[in-house]
Amino acid sequence: MKKEHRGRVTRDGIRIYSDADFAGMHKAGALAAAILDRVAPEVQVGQSTAALDAMIEAMVDEAGATSATIGYKGYKHASCISVNHVVCHGIPGEKLLKDGDILNIDVTVIVDGWFGDTSRMYVAGKLPRRAERLIEVTHDALMKGIEAVRPGNTFGDIGAAIQTYVEAQRMSVVRDFCGHGLGLVFHAPPNVLHYGRAGTGPKLEEGMFFTIEPMVNLGRPETKVLADDWTAVTRDKSLSAQFEHSVGVTSDGVDIFTLSPGGLFHPTYSA
Repeated sequence: MKKEHRGRVTRDGIRIYSDADFAGMHKAGALAAAILDRVAPEVQVGQSTAALDAMIEAMVDEAGATSATIGYKGYKHASCISVNHVVCHGIPGEKLLKDGDILNIDVTVIVDGWFGDTSRMYVAGKLPRRAERLIEVTHDALMKGIEAVRPGNTFGDIGAAIQTYVEAQRMSVVRDFCGHGLGLVFHAPPNVLHYGRAGTGPKLEEGMFFTIEPMVNLGRPETKVLADDWTAVTRDKSLSAQFEHSVGVTSDGVDIFTLSPGGLFHPTYSA
């Protein structure tokens, strides 16, 4: 039997992994999180996102792992780096970071066939108060979504928890992008929406692996994709933030695979 065919698949197409598979996801997730820890001190005014990406690629190689994004649909980089009003899928480049820039760095690695996918926010220089509040709300929205993960709940419960919290803070949840199943593949069912109605969607079952990765805008939720066919930006040019964890459903709750080894998941340590 091929490794990628293990486990039961639900009627919604969601693969159910075994207890033993959690170890593989922890190993991949820990590496992705450790790389994001290591790159944190390099996020500085005057640094280019291309240089940050080169460091990340070197760290992946050093670990003997594989970048999931290099070569994915023609993509050439080991990370996506999204600055200010870029919502997601920002392409690393030579433009230098300015004081007060906020950025999301998204890394996915493959370790022994398992995919570890995580992203978090960083700041170059002094964090503006408006951006700080956006980052706080986005981080807390992710954690509220994760709190809704347990057997018997639904994917709609996750989306509703995120949307309700964000909109109460007078911010908006991006609808055009969502979380996804993963494990021995990069993207798989289900689509994990960050908005929705409680009690709707597939039921959560022990052994499901997926990402939760809300994107939150200070302005309206609409986005557009630039001519490079990758970079998504806010239509109103408002600031956007995102945090992402890979998680697994356990018998009584949730297991987060991508916890920061150094406690650096939230960027206030550098503010």
